[in-house]
Amino acid sequence: MNVLFVFYVPSGGVETLNRQRCKALKKYNINAHCLYYENRKKSINDHGTQTFVTNEDHEIKKILDEGDYSLIVIVSDFQALPRFRSLGYQGKMIIEIQGYGPKSTAKSALTDAIPLVTNYASGFLNPKTPHIVQLLDELYPSFPKFSFNNCFDTNQFSYKVVPTSHQPNVAWIGRIEDNKNWREFLKIGSELIHNHNSNIRLHMFEDPTLSEAKERAQFEKLIKQLDLEKHLFLHANVPNDQMAVYFSMIGESGGFLCSTSKVEGAPYSLLEAMSCKCPVLTTDSDGVRSSIIHNKTGKYYTLGDVTEAVKEAKELMTDSQLREKIRKDAFEHVKVNFNPDLYCVNFISMIQSLGLNLSK
Repeated sequence: MNVLFVFYVPSGGVETLNRQRCKALKKYNINAHCLYYENRKKSINDHGTQTFVTNEDHEIKKILDEGDYSLIVIVSDFQALPRFRSLGYQGKMIIEIQGYGPKSTAKSALTDAIPLVTNYASGFLNPKTPHIVQLLDELYPSFPKFSFNNCFDTNQFSYKVVPTSHQPNVAWIGRIEDNKNWREFLKIGSELIHNHNSNIRLHMFEDPTLSEAKERAQFEKLIKQLDLEKHLFLHANVPNDQMAVYFSMIGESGGFLCSTSKVEGAPYSLLEAMSCKCPVLTTDSDGVRSSIIHNKTGKYYTLGDVTEAVKEAKELMTDSQLREKIRKDAFEHVKVNFNPDLYCVNFISMIQSLGLNLSK
């Protein structure tokens, strides 16, 4: 069977998910390809499968005609449903929701999409994100819905042996935009550096092609205001395989990954950190609940409460017994609950419930 995954850009968590699931599904004789509308970076991480980048109708039509896809999984782009039908595709289409930022944005988008979804799609897929599950139940009460964890291969992306640093490294990953809440990370970092340990280094991993000029200017201004220039290191578009080294280094340095997002779907960066024994401190941004259990697989702090974040961060850096327990339990949690084979079993169950024949 051939399946096509569709998304706007080969960046962020969706790109990681596509690479992981294409590889996993291959073991079950499901041949998965990926289509992205545009690429703003110099290169794309190797997907290990056919990967298309185009937003031209005639090129997409050729891909659809030649691909013989039994199923197309479209991430977030509701307009693709009538578009692909008009280009001649007659098979099943699933809309996948991996995150929409603020809950109000998600509700508005899902409400507006009701006519498109009910006319053209065969179901919804989402990675057990609580607020998305709630919205889908409310807005699409009788429409087919599938909800299961994303996959993560701990054999492919895991802890690397790295030199131990005596300077704690604290990391943040995201876009320089409001929902990722970079301001709060800088404030937490500033408090830790100026009032706890001046040797702490802050690392921010981002895709600068996805930030707006106005937000970038505010970002650079706040760095200066908080006196962080000497302590902050920016990393642009680091290849995914190199991130395992960074996460391992952060974990070994006594630092952690700090996620300050207001709302998340199912962030891959947390799973990657956990698989590399890098502890996580995060807001309860909803989609993180399947991966983070407080003081077991990571730590939570209340969104907007910098004082509480600093308190939890200090405990994570100074209580060695708790820290090592979190590192160990987090890795086991990812290995068991985000297992690629488990994902494939759930994906195949979804395919069968859509009435598709797996042997096609």
